[in-house]
Amino acid sequence: MPSTPLSRRSFLALSAMLPRAFTVRASTSIPVGLELYSLRETLKKDPEATLRAVAQMGYEGVEFYAPYFDWTESQIKQTRKLLDDLDIRCFSTHNDGSHLSPENIDRTRDMNLILGSQYVVLASAGQKTSLTEWRSVADMLNIAAEKLEPAGLKAGYHNHQLEFTPVGGQRPIEILAKHTKPSIMLQLDVGTCLEAGSDPVAWVRANPGRIRSIHCKDWSPDAGKGYTVLFGEGAADWKNIFAAAEGTGGIEYYLVEQEGSRFSELETARRCLQSFRAKHAG
Repeated sequence: MPSTPLSRRSFLALSAMLPRAFTVRASTSIPVGLELYSLRETLKKDPEATLRAVAQMGYEGVEFYAPYFDWTESQIKQTRKLLDDLDIRCFSTHNDGSHLSPENIDRTRDMNLILGSQYVVLASAGQKTSLTEWRSVADMLNIAAEKLEPAGLKAGYHNHQLEFTPVGGQRPIEILAKHTKPSIMLQLDVGTCLEAGSDPVAWVRANPGRIRSIHCKDWSPDAGKGYTVLFGEGAADWKNIFAAAEGTGGIEYYLVEQEGSRFSELETARRCLQSFRAKHAG
């Protein structure tokens, strides 16, 4: 495992924050994981203890974000062993555009295979100002998919506000959906979709079978709140989002993500999972 090794003291400190009721994962037909960007500061301090805490909370998997690419092969293998020992999975990874370049795609593929990942997701395309530039992003994803798919991996794309903000009368996300292979996942970030003024339910229904994972991040239009609200406290219509995702979206796994809240990172992740379970069961 990269960075600081696990200490018994640090693990016990993290574990103490987790209520006993959430030390056993719930069994659901569609698993729920955590995008580890939600615990970015905690992860830097003690990654092994952090993953143990995530598993103890009840999360069934994780999504690693871009810094994983700098790990050594040995660190990747240690991380996979820890995931197996904890009985949680790496559902996917978030990647910079450079990770999908011809120079790096082989390394990205091999690292994801070791982790047991299913999807290699482009986390952001960066600032684009024309539909032509967005079309080039679609081409890049198609090329990456051709390299990944023979190994059993699939490519994906994760939206922010920019993709739902019209350029030349068209939303860039529509360009990506139209010009990428159907095998390429369109990972929906609910919060940024809402902030951009789009309807996540309508988007899911318009793209059957392609919304195979969702970042369950809420957002509030109230002044000063934005993304600091916990799951279920914002404007997202989770009941209908779940219904669309499971009815036509092709959802394979959910991911809780949080940019920050009034609570600590670990407490935020715990509370969001608790609320997710309640709303998804409701």
